[in-house]
Amino acid sequence: MTTNIAILSVNVSEKKGTIKKPVPQIKLTGIGVVGDAHSGNWHRQVSLLAKESIDKFAIEAGRQIKFGEFAENITTEGLLLHTTKPMDRFIGENIELEVTQIGKKCHGDNCNIFREVGNCVMPKEGIFARVIRHGELKAGEQLAYQPRILKIKIITMSDRASRGEYDDKSGPQIKNLSQKYFETINRKFHFEQTLIPDQADLLKAEIEAAVDDQFDVIFTTGGTGIGPRDITPETIRPMLHKEIPGIMELIRVKYGMEKPAALLSRGIAGLIKQTLIYAMPGSVKAVTEYCNEILPTIEHSLYMIHGIDSH
Repeated sequence: MTTNIAILSVNVSEKKGTIKKPVPQIKLTGIGVVGDAHSGNWHRQVSLLAKESIDKFAIEAGRQIKFGEFAENITTEGLLLHTTKPMDRFIGENIELEVTQIGKKCHGDNCNIFREVGNCVMPKEGIFARVIRHGELKAGEQLAYQPRILKIKIITMSDRASRGEYDDKSGPQIKNLSQKYFETINRKFHFEQTLIPDQADLLKAEIEAAVDDQFDVIFTTGGTGIGPRDITPETIRPMLHKEIPGIMELIRVKYGMEKPAALLSRGIAGLIKQTLIYAMPGSVKAVTEYCNEILPTIEHSLYMIHGIDSH
């Protein structure tokens, strides 16, 4: 179900750290709001603040807060904006914005807003976005909120499981762990799973199809050992545009110190176009250990891939 937010005011200021003034409309381009001090070729081109946040602060401040007083370009109503996530989007008839940051550092006494108002709600509940589709926006219009749904592909490589000799347990364990993790960080997600024998041509075809379908993450499980049918690393490595060696090196050392057999895994991680791929061993225990290390890195990795500076 789509959530629509109402645009209550659009606001502009010529200097940073000052209160913005409502204007009839704003023009949004590849550098942000034309004529606004915060426009530029960076990730915080446009600032948004919800009336819900303003009203809450007004009660604490004991006075009415005018639109633009917290230096927001766009004042909205209908959604707690700080509950959104980077890469979510706001889509209107004429424009499209992508969320890039939630909150910001407060400059305290160095900020005119802080000195004039006595505090500022933007550092906690304001959000920032960049312009995806250029156009004009004015009060009275609406934007549709579209959460970013992470697309995750899980590929199990196993001759025996594909023949039905035993159930695939490592693929479902990856899904279970990933689902729990993304729920804790308020991320929407979509999974697809497939089970194939240890054949390089089938694995390559599955990966190519997932990349073409713009999946965010591919997990493979199985085929990372040194047996005659273990061909996963050899298949994936030539497909990578960038390898991410650190995560797999850490896992091998961390778990190999206690269980030397873990050092025999040849799991790899990397990037194919804008899709992350992680090749893991084929046991439930191993994928649990790998996921515990990999999952906390994924969100930041996606920000980097899509040019979002979240520092």
